[in-house]
Amino acid sequence: MVSSPSLPSTIAEAAEWLRDGRTTSTLLTEALLERAHAAQVSLGAFVAFTDESALAAARQADADLARGVDRGPLQGIPLGVKDIIATRDAPTTANSNVLDRAWGDRDDATVVARLRTAGALLVGKLVLHEYATGFPDPATGFPIARNPWKPTHVPAGSSSGTGVAVAAGLVLGGLGTDTSGSIRGPSAYCGISGLKPTFGRVSKEGCVPLGYSLDNIGPMARTARDCALMLQVLAGYDPKDPCSADRPVPDYASALSGSLRGVRVGVPHGYFFDAPDLDAEVRTAVLGAVEAMAHAGADVREVAIPHAAEGQTATTVTIRSESYAYHERDLRERPRVYGKWTRQVLQLGALFTAADFVQAQRLRALLQAECAAALADVDVLVVPTMTSAATPFSSFNPDSRIAGASFTGIWNLVGLPALSVPCGFTMAGLPVGMQIVGRPFDEARVLAVGDAFQRVTDWHARRPPEPPGEAIPYEPPAPRPVPPRQSAVDAVVEQTRLTLVDDDRARLDAAYAPLQEQLARMRAALRSEAEPALTFRAG
Repeated sequence: MVSSPSLPSTIAEAAEWLRDGRTTSTLLTEALLERAHAAQVSLGAFVAFTDESALAAARQADADLARGVDRGPLQGIPLGVKDIIATRDAPTTANSNVLDRAWGDRDDATVVARLRTAGALLVGKLVLHEYATGFPDPATGFPIARNPWKPTHVPAGSSSGTGVAVAAGLVLGGLGTDTSGSIRGPSAYCGISGLKPTFGRVSKEGCVPLGYSLDNIGPMARTARDCALMLQVLAGYDPKDPCSADRPVPDYASALSGSLRGVRVGVPHGYFFDAPDLDAEVRTAVLGAVEAMAHAGADVREVAIPHAAEGQTATTVTIRSESYAYHERDLRERPRVYGKWTRQVLQLGALFTAADFVQAQRLRALLQAECAAALADVDVLVVPTMTSAATPFSSFNPDSRIAGASFTGIWNLVGLPALSVPCGFTMAGLPVGMQIVGRPFDEARVLAVGDAFQRVTDWHARRPPEPPGEAIPYEPPAPRPVPPRQSAVDAVVEQTRLTLVDDDRARLDAAYAPLQEQLARMRAALRSEAEPALTFRAG
């Protein structure tokens, strides 16, 4: 949607307008709600709108500002929430007909409560891939979010609605969740900024889980500065979340110096820039961004993460094992209630053994040490976010994440903060994103580097075209060839008592061989290593 001169385009800009009288929260919220409702038919970003409560909160924000009550830069700002995070004024569905409706009776999740306390208002719940995994299935009845740059193309997942709503100017910011790239993927494909914080930095209380040791909640917005303003409110210890870290929260906005001079940027070319399936235009754009950082004064250095490729396998084993554990009973008792693609990706967890999971945690420990070594002499790492720009819905290949490279999940595995920012466009006019990765709990530096990069480039300032006024026909993924039958899968299905429907068995057969090859490479990488998978300390 083309940016309107009568509306601010960022949170920081809107905060200024609200305070100098150029607009009110009520006018801003009314305008964005009108745009969001109009765009719903073609972009499908929302599961539910909360017009009444949003406008009531906007009027309250205006009244507070009028009498001198200023709760900070989020006061009066219209935001959206991924519909996997509990809110008191709208259902929480995880875009699934499987989820126990009791989730919809919950009070606000901690992150939502913190946003409201800061004066922000929520205009609705945003679309996601069912349970934050898989791929949209129209049979579930939920809207399917479309990429605002080209609605026939995917916006990436699973925080698809948040990416679309921010990029199209339907909200000024939103909450996403990220288990192996679900904030950063949509940010890259939609041309916005999105931060996966350090594991434990932001409370997960009130969020439907996917991968217990990998899940994060984080901000998605137009700019790194806006992400910093949101993180300031979201971050901090929460006793209701057992994963929450009791660490000091710095002043993120004050760390945005705007300068890259002297910043040490590490570039791990191995794996991240030489993967066979990395699109040439993406590689060129990210390397061009690194060059721009160097011109702005950054000190660019080569670093290495030797087992990054095996780290992808460890991430797959971890997320699929943990998500299967959460969904095991429903996969047996009511598999048809799931969307096809979500059900089939969750079933992959049954293919892994307990030994596979433990070996993955051993690799995790090795990779954490390698990342610490890579960051020892640099301030941040820079790598591509996605291997390609957005692709058509009809080109979706459910096995691509198994056999191909992935540059996002590794940072969930090791728990590091990672920010995706726009860094270019393809010849087809689709956005490209790069990740800025930092040390544990050093979001301040990561955001500062992202903000400084955005001060010397304008990729983040570009806007998608106005969405069409009619629905876009959905083109389903092309049928897949029937794979050879794997006898080992018979034993898995019998042992786990999985209830298979449609072509579930073909999906398991297709995934089995490539997964076994990856597991073998992961084990080979660990043969000479002595680190334990987990360390238990009593007392």
